[in-house]
Order: sequence, then C-alpha cells, then structure tokens
Amino acid sequence: MPHFDRQDVAIVERLQRDGRLSNARLAEQLSMSEASCWRRQKRLEEAGVIEGYQAVLNRRRLGIGVMAFVQIGCTQHSEEVTAQFEAIIGASPHVLACYNVTGEADFLLHVVARDLDDYSRFVEQVLRKLPGVFNIRSNLCLREMKLDRQLPVDYLLG
Repeated sequence: MPHFDRQDVAIVERLQRDGRLSNARLAEQLSMSEASCWRRQKRLEEAGVIEGYQAVLNRRRLGIGVMAFVQIGCTQHSEEVTAQFEAIIGASPHVLACYNVTGEADFLLHVVARDLDDYSRFVEQVLRKLPGVFNIRSNLCLREMKLDRQLPVDYLLG
C-alpha cells in the first residue's frame, strides 16, 4: 500500500462530503495546484482507497418506508450452498448489504422495502427459500438516529 499524507487525507475527507467537487475547487480549497491535486486523487483511486462516486438518495422520498436488519442462521455451510446464498442475496435489490458475522447468526442483512407488505413478500419469496436457512430474525428500524456514510480517514496516515 502506498504512503499517504495529510494532503491525501484532506482530499478524501472533502470528497466524502461532496463527491461532485471539481478538481479545480478541491485544489483551491487545499491550496494545491490542480495538477498535483488530480494526481493525488488518481493515486487514491488506483490504490483502491476511493472506490467510486455516487449520489446519496433519500429512501423515504423514493417511497422506501421500511428498513430492517435481518439475522440469518444457516444449517449448511458448504461451498455450493454458500455460493447459491451469495448469488440470491447479491441479486436482490432489497438487500443493501450482507455481512458474514460472528455470534448467534451467520449473516446480517441490511434490507429495505416499500412497506410492510413488500417486506413480508421479500421474506416469504426470497429469504425463506434460501438454501440451508433455519432461522430468520428481523429487526425493523423505528427511527434512524444516526446515518453517516463518511468513514474516519486518519487511518490512512498509518
């Protein structure tokens, strides 16, 4: 992994807050030349620190009223069953994230749905049909108290 300095951290911090920030504006904010700023940004992208840029959407304005965290317990852990599980979960637009975790469950899913009826259909038609699943526990989100997509970037400094 390449060495990163405070300028790199400043670039990443600002781009996390505003991915549409132009190179010229970013360079100006950091008192850097545009060429130097662009090179650093490209190096951060090539190193995989910056994976991409996207718009942050408001789920409620899109009509997505239900957010759930689903714990799934599995009885089978073969490569074949795991591959099927991953393919089904990976193809589902309801699943925003899936983690293989420790504890009582094997997987933790971050799921969204239009409403409770839509969520119920997802559970019945997708989750209950997953291979090797013996337990599904849903925790419905009542209120978002903190949602921050910005990662702490000081770790770049080593």
